[in-house]
Amino acid sequence: MKPGKMPGGFNMNALMKQAQKMQDDMAKLQAELETMEFTAGSGGGAVKATVCNKVLKNLEISPEVIDPDDAELLSDLVMAAVNEAMAQCDETMSREMQKITGGMQGLPF
Repeated sequence: MKPGKMPGGFNMNALMKQAQKMQDDMAKLQAELETMEFTAGSGGGAVKATVCNKVLKNLEISPEVIDPDDAELLSDLVMAAVNEAMAQCDETMSREMQKITGGMQGLPF
């Protein structure tokens, strides 16, 4: 039997190469995702939040939603915009990782 060949035609070397490629692809994707920005708005665009690598990078608030008598509304708009931008980041990461792994889960790569 040739080195790397297992009974039944299973090729351990090919599997290891495939695993290494997947690991390299995942590292490349992670580096790309760390530079991607995601922007979401709330209140019809009155509040816009931009996140990058799960860090809030920019927050734009239109003056018309700044009401000293209704700070709770502004707080809600900010939370909604930030949470949506974070969700976009998570969804993109999951979708792109799934492309690489083919949907495999629980592997130690």
